[in-house]
Amino acid sequence: MSPRLWAAGAFVVLLVALAGFAAVTVPWHRATAPRADQLAALGQLPADQVARSRAFHAELRPASYGGMVLGLLVALALGLTPLGARLIELAGRPFGDHWLARAVLGGLAVALVAEVLSLPLAAWRHTVVARYGLSTQTWAAWSVDLIKSFGVGVVLGAIVLAGFFTVTHFAPRWWWAIGAAGAAGLVVLLSFVLPVVVEPIFNRFTPMPGGPLRAELLALAERDGVPVKDVLVADASRRTRAVNAYVSGLGPTRRIVVYDTMLTEATPGEVVSVAAHELGHAKDQDVLTGTVLGALGAAIAVVALYLLGSWQWLLRLAGVDSIAEPRAIGLLLAVTTVAGLVAGPAQSFVSRRVEARADTHALTLTGDAVTFEAMQRRLGTVNLSDPDPPSWEHALFASHPSTVQRMAAARAWARGDR
Repeated sequence: MSPRLWAAGAFVVLLVALAGFAAVTVPWHRATAPRADQLAALGQLPADQVARSRAFHAELRPASYGGMVLGLLVALALGLTPLGARLIELAGRPFGDHWLARAVLGGLAVALVAEVLSLPLAAWRHTVVARYGLSTQTWAAWSVDLIKSFGVGVVLGAIVLAGFFTVTHFAPRWWWAIGAAGAAGLVVLLSFVLPVVVEPIFNRFTPMPGGPLRAELLALAERDGVPVKDVLVADASRRTRAVNAYVSGLGPTRRIVVYDTMLTEATPGEVVSVAAHELGHAKDQDVLTGTVLGALGAAIAVVALYLLGSWQWLLRLAGVDSIAEPRAIGLLLAVTTVAGLVAGPAQSFVSRRVEARADTHALTLTGDAVTFEAMQRRLGTVNLSDPDPPSWEHALFASHPSTVQRMAAARAWARGDR
């Protein structure tokens, strides 16, 4: 049987595995709190704060949606015309057009073009966030973080590009199988590595000082049966006034992380409520589930790219002979960008269901719906979240239930509607 038939079979098997795993791990049937409860919650929020949050998001939308459109247009221009292939040739020319130079330097050149073109919109977004007082960064600090982010992307991108095109170069018939396994393995590895290697590049983490709050958080995790290595405080205030907390890492790297802004803006009970929500993710193995789904998705993507390589009309548009050659990096960017936009709403839908389950976990673990609702008001107010965004926008892009949905869910839980 030819490699293409094997690849087609593997594609089907991986899709079935992804669908089956998602069917049994994702909480598909989470009920949304009654709309009447949501409207009642909305009516109890200060009208000036609601108006300010909505004005904030109205000002952000042009830059946010403009960035999405620009990113798509740049990807299509680099991938569905010979422009991307020519750019990669130019990047590799000083090194004798070596395939590895084309792969790494050409791929980074394509990424740099996309980053530079999107930079004005990113600056626009920062201007809005700073004007509304959510960002605490100067332009210099913002630029440093931007450079750090690009540096991390360069390192990870170079590793991925070098690994992928080394496989396609030395295994031209079976690269899809090796590449799929490698992509899945990389997703799993990054789940362990990112919290302890990449997160400290952007924030400084210090152990939370001993005291009642630290003791309560550790006791909460123990009572929940979720072992954590430590409770850390992130210096988020150097970047933002937003409040948050999360549980990071898997197994031996798992820790509760609390923003320092949370300690100054929220009550201890609200911090515990947020931590209980995050422990729900750990308790239900949401990070592990996301890792497995991501690994399967990455493997499927690699096999799909191999199968797309038989679409000659697509290769002709890009001006390349094979989807497995470095000159096709622009085409790969175009395909993955379109796929990401198409898959985005489904990913958001799944994320909202997972977050709603973690909310229920927090309510059950703490037994305190009043503090949970107060915490949601705090998060929404300080973080300038639109408490009740347009339904179409929420469905397409929201990763969490809205503020009023979460407040209403707490009220429904308190009534016994569980």
